[in-house]
Amino acid sequence: MDFRELLKMRRAVREFEDRPVPVSLIKEIIDDCIQAPNAGNAQPWAFIIITKSGVIKRISDESKKNILKELNGNPQSTLMKYKPILESAEFNVFYNAPCVIYIAGSKEVRSATVDCALAAAYFMLSAADRGLGTCWIDLGSMIRDPVLKKEIGLGDSHMIVATLALGYPARIPETPPRNEPFILKVVS
Repeated sequence: MDFRELLKMRRAVREFEDRPVPVSLIKEIIDDCIQAPNAGNAQPWAFIIITKSGVIKRISDESKKNILKELNGNPQSTLMKYKPILESAEFNVFYNAPCVIYIAGSKEVRSATVDCALAAAYFMLSAADRGLGTCWIDLGSMIRDPVLKKEIGLGDSHMIVATLALGYPARIPETPPRNEPFILKVVS
């Protein structure tokens, strides 16, 4: 497939087959994503691969708990629209994906957030090229429990930049309409 087809095929997938993604395939995708541009070639990214369903559920529950706590303290939050679904015990923030990938950035590198976001974009394109679906799940980044952080390998020197659900898509959603680009000005 050519690049433009790949861009259109990469969608936010929220329905996954109940089929594991081989760690070897995930590592191939990570090898692709570290080709992303990054400031000063700092390469501030680190990766956490989680395929254990019980841990994924615990992270989902932990994230929901922490988001709901924040919402109760800030009823004007833009996340308030998610409150009813977050209160559901059945809702999994990762949409029951068989794998969750965290791209964490070094807190020592000023450009880590942008660098890791670029790596996440490359990750999602590489996964789509291999027939896998992804969805950037910011709701899954709300881990506060130090025991859980330690269990998944997230130390104090790194911050979560991207949380990606990964799996074989049960279906690929249609491309949502895009607005015309808003160009502030062309200076030539």
